[in-house]
Amino acid sequence: MHKILSTALLSLAFAAGSAYAASHAGAPMAGASGAKPAASKAATPATPATPATPAAKAEPTKQQTKMADCNKDAKEKNLKGDERKKFMSSCLKDKQTAQAAQQNKMKTCNKEAGDKKLKGDERKKFMSSCLSA
Repeated sequence: MHKILSTALLSLAFAAGSAYAASHAGAPMAGASGAKPAASKAATPATPATPATPAAKAEPTKQQTKMADCNKDAKEKNLKGDERKKFMSSCLKDKQTAQAAQQNKMKTCNKEAGDKKLKGDERKKFMSSCLSA
């Protein structure tokens, strides 16, 4: 009986201590000099949270575009599980390889046009034919 009474008193003391701590949250503590804490400020009512405005949709990155294209292809082929993983890996590598090849072609064509000192319409015509070859 004594243990039950002690537990009940301890619970009551804990609850009172928690309520006291909550009511004095943010109040300065007395320092080592024994100074009394300053009077608490009047509570300000909480303002309701304003809903976040939806951000404008950003353009997808190259990686996101590649993923979307490969996902679409995998879905059209009804691929699942390991077969899908293998396809996605291959698809993404192929797109990276194709992009690198295009960049290399562009560098080569630009260098050739520079070496020939082409400008204006002549350069545009040359670049078009060079990139399409």
